[in-house]
Amino acid sequence: MLFRDLLNFLLPNSCLMCRKRLNSEEKALCTSCYMRLPFTGYHLLKENSLEKYFWTLFPIQRATSLFYHEGFRTRHIVYTIKYYGRPKVGYYLAQNYARELQDAHFFEGVDAIVPLPLHWKRQLSRHYNQSHYIARGISSVTGIPVYTNVVKRIKNNPSQTHLSTRERVKNVEGIFQLKRPERIAGKHILLVDDVTTTGSTLTSCAKELAKASHVTISILTLAVATQSPLIIVKNTEVDSSPFGIPLVE
Repeated sequence: MLFRDLLNFLLPNSCLMCRKRLNSEEKALCTSCYMRLPFTGYHLLKENSLEKYFWTLFPIQRATSLFYHEGFRTRHIVYTIKYYGRPKVGYYLAQNYARELQDAHFFEGVDAIVPLPLHWKRQLSRHYNQSHYIARGISSVTGIPVYTNVVKRIKNNPSQTHLSTRERVKNVEGIFQLKRPERIAGKHILLVDDVTTTGSTLTSCAKELAKASHVTISILTLAVATQSPLIIVKNTEVDSSPFGIPLVE
């Protein structure tokens, strides 16, 4: 503790959002900024709207996200993790979330964590897979092993950012390949990524994992998008529409 306090004094870390100096117990975000994140609270809701939405795409067991991806604050966090060379921010956020989820028994029965794979060209240019850091953060709290070699991304598909929902589904067809089905056969897999937008990429990967026999799949992401072809009404449960809200024309 003394060494960590001394290191923090000599090389102080600052909050990603407010730039204030972090204390020795804080990582990436100060406590004040962390508590102001737009949390979803999905893990506190039985059959939450994110789970209901994924049920229309693929038969998953559970689904949750830590916060809503909205406004400058959360965009800055996601872009910092994904593009700006600070994947450990995702690791720390995943640790915090995992502690909450443990109390809610979210990980009950989960046998392994699978981070959504990047194509090797994209990972080479980025130097890391942010989903791997998120998976490791969860594993450090839960002790659940991370499997990084059971599914491979075989197509370097274009970015999904400016595509419609229909185009996103088409864009991710056949981009994953199951490599070691025997390793996950009969297991409950937690599929992990940074952001859920339309869920098309996660669904494509989940379908490939399900080619192994008797696999159960749950999904966890740090963020869930509010500005996309789907707009989320926070913690609203409407059975007839994705994420508990109507589609936008």
